[in-house]
Amino acid sequence: MSYILAIDQGTTSSRAILFDKALSVVATAQQEFTQHFPASGWVEHDPSDLWSTTAATCRSAIEKAGLRPGDIAAIGITNQRETTLLWDRQTGKPLANAIVWQDRRTAETCRALKEAGHEPAVTQATGLLLDPYFSGTKLAWLLDNVEGARARAEKGELAFGTVDSWLVWNLTGGKVHVTDATNAARTLLYDIRKGRWSDEMCAMLDIPMSLLPEVRDCAADFGTTRPDLFGGEIPILGMAGDQQAATIGQACFAPGMMKSTYGTGCFALLNTGTDPVTSTNRLLTTIAYQMDGQPTYALEGSIFIAGAVVQWLRDGLKIIRDAAETQPLAERADAGQGLVLVPAFTGLGAPYWNAECRGAVFGLTRNSGPAEFARAALESVGHQTRDLLDAMRADWTGTGDTALRVDGGMSASDWAMQYLSDILGAQVDRPKVLETTAMGAAWLAGQRAGVYPDMAGFAETWALDRSFTPAMDEETRSTRHARWRRAVDATLAF
Repeated sequence: MSYILAIDQGTTSSRAILFDKALSVVATAQQEFTQHFPASGWVEHDPSDLWSTTAATCRSAIEKAGLRPGDIAAIGITNQRETTLLWDRQTGKPLANAIVWQDRRTAETCRALKEAGHEPAVTQATGLLLDPYFSGTKLAWLLDNVEGARARAEKGELAFGTVDSWLVWNLTGGKVHVTDATNAARTLLYDIRKGRWSDEMCAMLDIPMSLLPEVRDCAADFGTTRPDLFGGEIPILGMAGDQQAATIGQACFAPGMMKSTYGTGCFALLNTGTDPVTSTNRLLTTIAYQMDGQPTYALEGSIFIAGAVVQWLRDGLKIIRDAAETQPLAERADAGQGLVLVPAFTGLGAPYWNAECRGAVFGLTRNSGPAEFARAALESVGHQTRDLLDAMRADWTGTGDTALRVDGGMSASDWAMQYLSDILGAQVDRPKVLETTAMGAAWLAGQRAGVYPDMAGFAETWALDRSFTPAMDEETRSTRHARWRRAVDATLAF
């Protein structure tokens, strides 16, 4: 029993990764699933897709590795956060499609709550802001718009969960309704200082508390899988939301350490230790991880569109066939055009938090083509990251000159990471293992199962692939970022 199975359920695909006792990857499997866009600004997933692709990839990875359930010590789960599901406790049948974290349908609800003066109390309790991004208003929308849902919820017949809870419910055959502190902290319903579901927040959003799962540490007993799923029971011992799992996988265990993950969106987390830091720059205060009942907090900046801008180049504009084509295109682009792309396709996240604005391109000429669009797309990720880090440095002086540890699909692009270092004016470190999200989930489960070392021992295993250091002069850096900020201001104004 020296293997750990990590489930990484993401926004566009589900993956299963098997790690051995040396934390090396021995098998992987991945399946994409359909994205549903029923209205402008709405994004949904079919809950059955989330579950079926997860189960299928787990079976595939186990088969590829030639393992039996008895060889696997534990399962660790990491997941897209904030995505909201509601299902029947008796049948396990969802009442509607899952509302994805990117979905903006509750923007008007959030605006009304802000205008009523509720945001300071929300931030004090949850560390979050009133934005459609979070689960609470999505859940309220489901209760109010799915026929009979509210009445059934008040009778205790329904269960709410983020994706982690939905997976555990299905993995255990409906025996366990749980979440962990990191996922709970993203719901708008959890008091991160008191460590419990908030009566006040549930009352504000009219959420029956009987809907809510039990909250546990990131390394805890989350039940065991149904024997028929994989041919035998496997304990589930680790759980963390994807960005927190990446923070763990990057071994950002000391206050002041930062990581930034470039997946569909971009999420930067700064470890602030055992005291929650309240942002004055519209960043989020969240739980980085919770072990033995003790939460470690973080400041987080959330960018909604990072890798998704490359998907847009491929699927929307159809100017590339594969994400890898963006780097050679960017290298031959005419830098003198200064094209600026603000990818506010689903609004702007931190530090702007505007759910209404939409994307824009500035500086178009007749010579603007695929190369210039590719360059502007990659540059937009660097500029958005700088906005986050500038806010973090203003909020917490402990950032100092700490290097930024990066991971996620886009971090494999040398061009993008060099531009990131240039525009930040800071060192960017890319690890040898880019599967940091899955590794974080695997380590949580594996150390609980006695397969992996403790936190200090795990931190020693982190290995550098490449450091990127700034090669851009300060005047150019300032000029380019000022141009970006003008473009953002114009986008917000429009």
